Amino acid sequence: MSRIGRRPIVLPKGVELTRTEDGVVTVKGPKGTLTRSISPDLTIVIENETAVVQRPTDNKEHRSLHGLSRTLVANMVEGVTTGYTRQLEIQGVGFRAEVQGTLLRLSVGFSHAIEVLPREGVAFAVANAPHSRNPVTTITGIDTERLGQTAAEIRKLRKPEPYKGKGIRYKGEAVRRKQGKASGKGGKKK
Repeated sequence: MSRIGRRPIVLPKGVELTRTEDGVVTVKGPKGTLTRSISPDLTIVIENETAVVQRPTDNKEHRSLHGLSRTLVANMVEGVTTGYTRQLEIQGVGFRAEVQGTLLRLSVGFSHAIEVLPREGVAFAVANAPHSRNPVTTITGIDTERLGQTAAEIRKLRKPEPYKGKGIRYKGEAVRRKQGKASGKGGKKK
């Protein structure tokens, strides 16, 4: 049996989990509502403020879906109770970020500013990190997939380059740095 799939999901107060017969799971909580479709073969048993995902057989397909489905439902419960955040650092001379309404406006070394529209349920905030001149963009939301995809797309706009480290990176991400060109000793020969 899957070690992850067997673990019960704790349902905090104010969280309601429902499942239809065709496999659509809905989780309602204080921060919002999330809906996802899981395999209709799997069942979710709710008792004593916990939910347990169970599989009908030990065949390969059910075993592979068991732990995945449990994790997806647990992420939904965590999202509607506490939410998720990702932070991106912007490093480089003249690189800036600002929020205009719901848009994120980035100046990252191109001839024009880039405007990023948030996905549904995702919000942006920008602040300068203490003891640093590099702005930190905070992305918040209740759906971990939308949040991660949005952060990855923003990072992709200007990945950190290995020589000076300029670009957009996840907060705490280590960027491998390369040594620049070796200086020519002695110059040209005559």
